[in-house]
Amino acid sequence: MIRYALACAEGHGFDGWFRSSDDFDRQRARGLLSCAHCGSPKVEKALMAPSVRVYDDDRPATMPVPMPVAGPAVPAPVAMPDPRQAELIAAMRELKQKLIAEAENVGGNFPEEARKIHYGEAPERGIYGAASADEAKALIEEGIGILPLPVLPDERN
Repeated sequence: MIRYALACAEGHGFDGWFRSSDDFDRQRARGLLSCAHCGSPKVEKALMAPSVRVYDDDRPATMPVPMPVAGPAVPAPVAMPDPRQAELIAAMRELKQKLIAEAENVGGNFPEEARKIHYGEAPERGIYGAASADEAKALIEEGIGILPLPVLPDERN
């Protein structure tokens, strides 16, 4: 995943996570990106300072810092709690915990076990585990119903 500092035409700064640079370009071309503050669809990558880890230092590495873009001044991003976002995250956390509690973790054997269940070679039950993007795509193309578990913001830290 790539983290980009983004800015809208109104000068609002925010972050976005993308699988690749091409993924950002495709989403922007399809009109899928919008400002997290005002909803403007005019979103561009902002300049970022590189994050360099110093290994002989005990301090933690810092994240890249967004740099201002030409045009209106980009204020330093401030994390403002949004009650709707907090409610959504809490609901997603509760749903994820329920799914995990009622399913079996099959780890890296997920694609094989999902196929066995689908084709009646293993008992039907809820499972979860790991699959690459190509493996997940192949399962979907075979007609095997799968869904990714949501990755919550606090799980990235």
